[in-house]
Formats: sequence, structure tokens, C-alpha cells
Amino acid sequence: MQLTSRQLNRSTLARQSLLHRTDADPVEAARAAVAVQAQSPASPYIGLWNRVEGFDPADLDAAFASGLIVRGNPVRMTLHAVAADEYRPFREATEPSLYAAKLGSRIADAGLAAADAAVLAAELLDFAAETRTARECEAWLAERLGPETAKAAWPGIRQYAPLLRAVNGGPWGFTEQVAYLAPPDRPALGDRAAADAALQHLVLRYLSGFGPATVADVAQFAMVRRARVKQAVTALGDRLATLAGPTGEVLHDLPGRAVPDSETPAPPRLMAMWDNVFLAYHDRSRTIPPELRTTVIRSNGDVLPMLLVDGYAAGLWRTTEDGIEATAFRPLPDETWGALATEAKALTAMLADRDPHVYRRYQHWWPKLPEGETVTLPGR
Repeated sequence: MQLTSRQLNRSTLARQSLLHRTDADPVEAARAAVAVQAQSPASPYIGLWNRVEGFDPADLDAAFASGLIVRGNPVRMTLHAVAADEYRPFREATEPSLYAAKLGSRIADAGLAAADAAVLAAELLDFAAETRTARECEAWLAERLGPETAKAAWPGIRQYAPLLRAVNGGPWGFTEQVAYLAPPDRPALGDRAAADAALQHLVLRYLSGFGPATVADVAQFAMVRRARVKQAVTALGDRLATLAGPTGEVLHDLPGRAVPDSETPAPPRLMAMWDNVFLAYHDRSRTIPPELRTTVIRSNGDVLPMLLVDGYAAGLWRTTEDGIEATAFRPLPDETWGALATEAKALTAMLADRDPHVYRRYQHWWPKLPEGETVTLPGR
């Protein structure tokens, strides 16, 4: 079976609950999304608001506070919110990549061997069995390495160690002053067999939320070497189905998973920054038109809050005193603006008591954007 590019787009939207909002609770919604981008504390809230019917941010507060959802770096070497029981296998799957990337030249420049840094990272988890501030962790490391070596080694060690971000206040549960906590179920470090077994699990989970997809797509999502993904796919054997993509490329999926018709309607959405619907693929044209890629994903990696229209990025949004300012980089019909206005009222209501000007620190990009059709969508 050969799929079209629009079928792949619709498959992503369906599995990410963006064709129809789900009535699942935040834990199950996060599980269905596989991993919800959490580089900004607000993003998992807006991400799940886009996916859950009647989403109440207090429910996600409770899930974070109880530990049912955790915020850490399980995939793509960046912060995500995941169901707590998924953190360990996801983090184990990406272990070799994190070791290579975070205990590389920075650690060597500090005069510390990567293996010794890995030992310290494991010991740090014992220290972080209770919530610790970044300053406390640095002081702990300085006692073992000396202040100068610790200062140079800390960035690599903190990014490698499987530390969770501890809930510590703020409108979205986390403040700018980072607090760390070791996960209750600690991932194995330096165990290649565990990493390979975990990667098979991650391939299955990725395809459940983002399939059908290529080996390169899985590798991009997890930030692991393609060779490892190929090995995992081979090991999974008939637990996977094989299809053909628009140009004949090999796609993998879970057997029996339906792919929507290419003309399935896709309602507009006001997407969170860094949402994985835009980042989970090597071929990002699945949801981002190539001509918009450098506009919506900036040179430093900031992925701006996008308008999702007919399943594809069509523009950007930001908060203003009057509501949501939406800028479209292609003409949109009146009915689409009307649907976006409905979304804007709901989003503004959710933000009102927490952070009415969410993502304000990223608005310095707006003067650098190309011209488009800009409409203020009233918050009331």
C-alpha cells in the first residue's frame, strides 16, 4: 500500500488527538501523545489543551504533583512531559546518545574522563533522592572535583544524569530556579543491552503516536543513531507492518492501525511552542510547508507557537492585551478565522489566571518575521 503525503499528515493528526479532542485524562493523553514537549513549562499545558476536550490545567498540576507525569529529558535530549512509567524505558533507549553528546568534549575540557563523569552522574542520583536545587548539586560536585573542575563539568553531567525537574511553583508548576529530583524508577546507565531492548519499546511507542514513519523519523524523534533504529526494527520483525511512502520510501507502523483518508477535515489549532507534531520527523514537511520552515523554526532552534490550519503550519500566534494576535502567511477563509477565534477565546480563558502573556520572552522574533495577514482574535 502506497500512502500519500496528506494521508501521512492526517495519520499524525489522528494519533495526536488533533483531528478530534480526546476525553482522556492528562496521563492517558500524554501517553497517547507519546511525549509532550516541555522545554517551556507552559507548553505541556497548551499541548494537552489542544488534545483534550474540556482540559482543566489543574488536572495536569495534580498529575505532576503526584508524580504520575514527570518532566525530564527522555527523548531528543530535551525536556518532555511523559507518563511516569514511560520515563525509564525512553531514557534507557537514548542512553548511548546522551553519553556521547553530554560526556564528550565539555567533560574532556574539564580534565575529567567520560567514564568518571558517568559514575558521578549515577552518584548524583542518590544525592537527589530528595529535591535539590541546581546550586546544591553544583556544591555537591565541587566537594568531589574542586570548584573549577565542577563548574566546567556540571553542564555535561546535569544534562546526562537522568534527573527529573521537580515541581517548585510558578504558574505552570515550575519556576526559573531549577530544582532536580531523581526518578523513583532509575534508568540503567551504561547498559547497552538494556538500551537496545528499551529502544525496541520506544519504536513501538513512537509508531503508536506518530506512525507510519521511516527509520530516519524515529531516529530524529529520539535523537539516536539510525543504525540502532534499524537494528530495533529488524529485531521487532512481524510486530511491525511495512508500507510505502509517497516517493516509495519504506514506512513502518503497528499492524492493523488505520490511516485516515487524505480529505479528512482537520480543525484549526493554536499550537504550543516546540510541539512534537512539528518536530517528531526527519521529514518535517509532514506538517510544515518547506517554504515556512525557517520562519517558524528560528536559527537558534526556537520553535514558535504556530497556527495549524488544514493540518499544516500556516502562521504564528502570540498574546496581546486584547487577546490572541494571529499572523497567517497564506490567505485563510473566513470560516477558518472564525474557528481560530473560538480557539483563541478558550485559550485566553485558560491563560487568564496563570500567565496571560505566555511566551512573551520569545516575541523579539516578531519584528523579524515576513509580512502576513494579521488578525487580533478577541479573548472575550
